[in-house]
Amino acid sequence: MSESDGIDDVLDSGMRQSLMVAARIAETLARRRQEAQRQQEHLDAQAAHEAQVRLSAERSSALAVLAPVQKDEWWDKAQPADIATAHAVAEGWKDHDPTALEASAKIREEVLARYGIDTHDVGTDTAYLESGIATIATEKARLDELARSQEEARKAAAEHEKAMQLIAAAQAEELRAQAAKLAPEMERHQIPVEYLANPELAQALQRAHNAKTPKAAAAADADIKERMFLIGKDGINGPDIDQLRKETTANLNGAGESHFNDPQFVKAAKEMHEAKLLAEGGFTGSQFASMEQRYERAEKELFARLEGVGREIENRVTGTDSSQLKDQALTAETASATGYGSAEHRAKFAESLESTGANEAQIRGRLTAARSEGTHPSSAVTMGKGAAKARKSRAGAAVGAERSKSGPSR
Repeated sequence: MSESDGIDDVLDSGMRQSLMVAARIAETLARRRQEAQRQQEHLDAQAAHEAQVRLSAERSSALAVLAPVQKDEWWDKAQPADIATAHAVAEGWKDHDPTALEASAKIREEVLARYGIDTHDVGTDTAYLESGIATIATEKARLDELARSQEEARKAAAEHEKAMQLIAAAQAEELRAQAAKLAPEMERHQIPVEYLANPELAQALQRAHNAKTPKAAAAADADIKERMFLIGKDGINGPDIDQLRKETTANLNGAGESHFNDPQFVKAAKEMHEAKLLAEGGFTGSQFASMEQRYERAEKELFARLEGVGREIENRVTGTDSSQLKDQALTAETASATGYGSAEHRAKFAESLESTGANEAQIRGRLTAARSEGTHPSSAVTMGKGAAKARKSRAGAAVGAERSKSGPSR
């Protein structure tokens, strides 16, 4: 064996050892790579599983949100924010889930029908959709409330009309019964049944029906004629408060709006109004009270209820001392009483009647009645201490000079 042969063996042995070491290292690296790959695959599988779990959970939540959308009851109670949320969820899942796609179509249909908004135009802008629905829902609620109010008003009006018809029917039945009872008096005075709705006329007819003596019957007949005349002037229901307010405030110093809240003041104003109409119509009154006395009595009641208002207003306007006004009033009333019943007084009285449009027969009747009155009306209607006190309260209104402008002239 040559020397070179030993060297080759050594080299071959070293090479083999090196190759064996390299092979072991390569095997170790391969095993590590395989282990790392297996770990990565495990991690990827775990991440994919977790992602799938999350996706499944999100899908379940989305479907839970969209489940009520198919029910009409939900739409009747849904708020704008609820609808906007359902729309956003349906849009996000409609490409991945058939239920979400169906819900998206339902939402578009309902929103368009109920609010006039097309969700295709809105897209994913839920804030715009919520705002639009809220605005339209508010207006719709207002209109619904208005419609309900109108319906309630219509029902109330129908109920009122029904009640009024029942009342009218009851009144008509009552008038028929009353007319049957008072038929002789109504026929004698040619009074329509509907006139019995005037309480004063009905009372006068009842008095005529109950009259036991010619004197009582004549007095009742006179009342009936007066009432028929007044109905011809003012209608069955007589003057209303607005008419009395306008007439009284225009002709009576100190009378104001507030006084017509007093039923007794309104009653006196009505009596004065009726006395004036009857005097202009030629009625002379009765043996108990002439027409002028009735007018004076009503006027006196009005002044008594005015209290000191007339005097205070006059003092403010003229700045005149109340004691002076009192003296002037007393002087004027004394002068008026002195000339009462004189030829000059009757002439002036006739002229005043002509100015009201009274005819010749009516003027003669009024002058005859005036001549039959022995005292001045201011004395004839004195009613004791209370009346004297009321007279005193009129001093500031200058009684003699400030009589109500439209009363029967003397």
